[in-house]
Amino acid sequence: MRLRAAILAGLSAFVLSGCDVPGSKLPDSTPQQVAAARYQFPGPPALTLYTMINERSGAGAHSSIMINAPSQRVIFDPAGSVRAKNVPELGDVLYGITPAVAKFYASAHARETFSVRIQRIEVSPAVAEQALRIVQGYGKVGSAKCTVATSGVLRQLPGFEGIRSTWFPNNLADQLARFPGVTETYLREDDSEDKSVAIAEFEAQAAGQ
Repeated sequence: MRLRAAILAGLSAFVLSGCDVPGSKLPDSTPQQVAAARYQFPGPPALTLYTMINERSGAGAHSSIMINAPSQRVIFDPAGSVRAKNVPELGDVLYGITPAVAKFYASAHARETFSVRIQRIEVSPAVAEQALRIVQGYGKVGSAKCTVATSGVLRQLPGFEGIRSTWFPNNLADQLARFPGVTETYLREDDSEDKSVAIAEFEAQAAGQ
């Protein structure tokens, strides 16, 4: 009975920590759309880990990473569900990450039931470009594998070899928190639990510009 209880507890924790189920029915963008959306952020090269946390249980719900490389800024959102018509996406990589898009992305995840733990660490230009190449070659990620994918990207980078592969978003965030130079903030909002509302508002604002 003890073994069965332990197995059930482990499965429960896994379900609670699973990634967002992909909610977007948008097809992949074309290479031409991706190229046209390329945006270079003027700040220093950096990696930003997003961890979505269920406010009721404290369990991690999703992991993703923004990469600010010298050539362009993107978000690797494996098995993610925040997709907007005006933000090109190819193979779970979001392109054209302007300040407005970056703000929208974090805000769409922060709702009355979820907060976002945001951890940023500056890296060398070479490491940022390597991270960009890795995510561009990763391809679509299956449901519930967001943190496995994100941790897998990080542990391939020089200086991050100590990152262990994990299924659990909070575990990955806690691992990164131990690295020197990591800054951390939390984003909390009281928006509707339905992310599609925030997505629709963002698309409408973009269309009106």
